[in-house]
Amino acid sequence: MRGAWAEFITGTCVLIIAIGFAVVGFQRGGWGSETESYVLNASFRSIEGVAVGTDVRLAGVKVGKVSSISLNQVSFRADMVISLYNGTELPDDTAILIASEGLLGGNFVELQPGGSPFNYVSGDTILDTQGSISLLNLLMKFTSGSSK
Repeated sequence: MRGAWAEFITGTCVLIIAIGFAVVGFQRGGWGSETESYVLNASFRSIEGVAVGTDVRLAGVKVGKVSSISLNQVSFRADMVISLYNGTELPDDTAILIASEGLLGGNFVELQPGGSPFNYVSGDTILDTQGSISLLNLLMKFTSGSSK
């Protein structure tokens, strides 16, 4: 009888820990209960290293994700739609740029808020954009001594 209770308690503890890991995994994977409040658009010269689902960060904190990417056939620029979580309101002079986590890290989308008293509303377009910079192109310019 004693062995059965020990097995039952051990099994219950393992099950609770497994459920805890699953909950944390779903939240980290972007499947949590965070609901999107609004979308913003931006147009970039280059979004190399960014894909649908890439983090959108403000001061290093994830506040949304990239929800779609398309090529504008008229301007030949990359059009991006980002979805921001509830409670993230941005001034209408916010800048958006493609940033890198380091030399070997991936890219993410960074928001740099301005000081305007007016905020973006869903569907607005962020005009102040800075695309990604190719590390390979920078190294080639450095080694060749080119200033172009």
